Amino acid sequence: MLWLALSFPGLPIEALPLRQPPSAVVVRGRIMQGDVEAVAAGICPGQRLSTALGLLSTLSVFERNEARERQALESLACWAGRFTPTVSLVQPNELLLEIGACIRLFGGIEPIVGAVTAGCAEQGHAPGWAVAPTPLGARWLARAGSGTIHRKAVSLHAALADLPCHIPDWPAEAMTRLESFGLRRLGGLRDMPGSGLRQRIGNRPVDDLARAWGDLPDPQTAFAFPEDFAIELELPSRVEHAEALVFSGQRLFSALAGWLNARHLLLRRCTLRFRHDDAEPSDLSLRLAEPVADEARFLRLLREHLGRWQLPAPVEAVRLQADELAEKTGASVPLFEGAASGEGHLACLERLRARLGERAVQTLDAVSDYRPECASRERDAVIASRSPANNASGKPATPPGSARPLWLLPIPQPLAERAGSPDWHGPLKLLSRAERLETGWWDSGEKGATGDVRRDYFVARNPQGEWAWIFRNAEGWFLHGLFA
Repeated sequence: MLWLALSFPGLPIEALPLRQPPSAVVVRGRIMQGDVEAVAAGICPGQRLSTALGLLSTLSVFERNEARERQALESLACWAGRFTPTVSLVQPNELLLEIGACIRLFGGIEPIVGAVTAGCAEQGHAPGWAVAPTPLGARWLARAGSGTIHRKAVSLHAALADLPCHIPDWPAEAMTRLESFGLRRLGGLRDMPGSGLRQRIGNRPVDDLARAWGDLPDPQTAFAFPEDFAIELELPSRVEHAEALVFSGQRLFSALAGWLNARHLLLRRCTLRFRHDDAEPSDLSLRLAEPVADEARFLRLLREHLGRWQLPAPVEAVRLQADELAEKTGASVPLFEGAASGEGHLACLERLRARLGERAVQTLDAVSDYRPECASRERDAVIASRSPANNASGKPATPPGSARPLWLLPIPQPLAERAGSPDWHGPLKLLSRAERLETGWWDSGEKGATGDVRRDYFVARNPQGEWAWIFRNAEGWFLHGLFA
């Protein structure tokens, strides 16, 4: 096994949504952590708050919020599911990713590490990291900011031996005794007899050394990806324009894509809830034409919707919830890599619906009725894309060999008759034999129904070469459709 450890030492600061530099987190009146600007001004952990304010009067001070830190770490764990399903969360600020089984999928260890660190940076986090065969060894190296990859135990042992003894964060009593022994590095501590160490500093440090070096098994508790996905993100500042919410949406969809990958699920529909300053929350529902787990596709669809979205008030927080999910089925990978495909007609359909409105993008569904006005009906394009449209009887709605134009007039247009022939931009030449339709008695007299019809249909052409679909009944000639 091979573990990628991520340590987030700045999580108390990074988890604060409304933070403006310079800022610091305090616990019981003392500085716990400051951001880059605060550290540059001489503010350090353990200082009294009064001293810190004396050094930097513009310092923004926040109480530590462990709930926000825990939520941010769990969000990162969900996001990490895109790389491996084996993720372990170590409180208060560390993640472990087992990447040994994913190396070939990503093309090596370096691409995985690069993608993970780049993704953390996009979400506003700057972790220390390390890769090692033992989870505890990887955590210690990441905590020290090693940024190194150790594939073999020999390399790991050499790196661990050079670490300071304060890295494992053992009890203060054990650290005091180690200092009295004159031990500064883990390598020197490792060389001492284990039985004597247990009597002097306790069992935990000795057992930790054995686990880090790989002498004792070190099973990890896997992070339990939640059954339902719902995550909220407080914004660093109030957002007044909908287009500016794309960045926060990217962070939310990153976590969603990782959760979907780890749970082997696909998304059909999700809801973004915007929490406003002084207005009721507003919801934006994103419905996909097919179940997918593609973060880029989620973002493209979000951009289209936000381009038309009018915010009733400034937004202070965004909540993403997965509403409809589908199981992810297995698929065969082609032996030879083919040409890159486009986004596909379903993705294009989603964007058209987002840009023009759902009612503006419809499809036609065939109906078992010989009357042209009743032979088709509008159908939701997304629903139609999921399954082939069939009529009630399962038979074709039109008889074989019959000609039907794609464009039907909403109301048949009466035609003039000259010299015994219908006229439409000139005399019409009949190109087909009569097709008689005499049906519809079952809904005669009903309000809004077409009723019984008795018509003879013809395909005709005028002198300009335009093809028309006309019929004759007891009232005369009528134009009913046009051919392309």
